[in-house]
Amino acid sequence: MSAIALQYPSLPRLTRRGRLARFLVVLSLTIVLGAGFAMKAGAGASVHHAPKSYVTVVVAPGETLWSIASTAADRGDVRAMVDEIISINSLSSPDVAAGQTLRVPA
Repeated sequence: MSAIALQYPSLPRLTRRGRLARFLVVLSLTIVLGAGFAMKAGAGASVHHAPKSYVTVVVAPGETLWSIASTAADRGDVRAMVDEIISINSLSSPDVAAGQTLRVPA
């Protein structure tokens, strides 16, 4: 029986400068990916405290959630008010029906 010697191609050796460059590239990619995941998770986002007082509003015929929110927003961001009303009332969609009661931040 004869032994077969396997020869693997040798990998190129990195110099000290090459190892430093590889380390810096990996480090920068890690920082960028970590920042991306942190932004996706909401790190650094400002915390909105919910107001403690609410007004109960009965939806009139022809009224929309946007019109209710624009009245309650007082020159503020209407989109944020719509999102807050949806969240407070646990609505699955922004559709409201006439006669429905909603809690709206005062």
